[in-house]
Amino acid sequence: MAWKTTWLLFLLVGVAAVWTARPRTELLNVCMNAKHHKEKPGPEDKLHEQCSPWKKNACCSVNTSQEAHKDISYLYRFNWDHCGKMKPACKHHFIQDTCLYECSPNLGPWIQEVNQSWRKERFLNVPLCKEDCQIWWEDCRTSYTCKTNWHKGWNWTSGYNQCPVRAACHRFDFYFPTPAALCDEIWSHSYKVSNYGRGSGRCIQMWFDPAQGNPNEEVARFYAETMNGAGLHEAWPLRFGLVLMLLWPLS
Repeated sequence: MAWKTTWLLFLLVGVAAVWTARPRTELLNVCMNAKHHKEKPGPEDKLHEQCSPWKKNACCSVNTSQEAHKDISYLYRFNWDHCGKMKPACKHHFIQDTCLYECSPNLGPWIQEVNQSWRKERFLNVPLCKEDCQIWWEDCRTSYTCKTNWHKGWNWTSGYNQCPVRAACHRFDFYFPTPAALCDEIWSHSYKVSNYGRGSGRCIQMWFDPAQGNPNEEVARFYAETMNGAGLHEAWPLRFGLVLMLLWPLS
């Protein structure tokens, strides 16, 4: 009887570990299941302009990187100039944001499943470095918009987004009074402004010099290890409960 009990115990612990522990490989070097993403990341030597930092390992194609720089591109038919001409310094940030979204293979720890017609996955609460958010807000605060959440609520009857009826155009700092309001809210909490700064290894950089390597690889690795560690820790109550249930008939 003793050897049967021991064998059952080892078997249960192993099964519980498989059920509850998410492999690190699912969180690192992955692409989202979304409209224009590649299935797997890989080199793209000719990525266009602001998307070029990801050319050594990208989830976007060359064509996607080119479209990311166009006004009302075929990617999403999104009109940056919905309240008059957006200032170039502001638009620069939105292009960089699009490049990060389409090209980065380092967002695995924040990927969530969604049930949307144009994508099956999104990222949520990515810890964006505080400087990147601050500069984004500073460069956009005097441009104009009519909404706080740009993911939904637009008028698409023209084939591209226009302000909904009775939505007034105001400066960005009217709808987004702080940097955190902009970065946290504009894409339905895709980002969450971090207290950490660039180079800390604890926040995702929207901007980086590819000659110095991709700093977001270290960030993704840190959060993947943290999440997996938490998952293994939380698995123990389940494992213990399963062991008790199977051992009960043997007592």
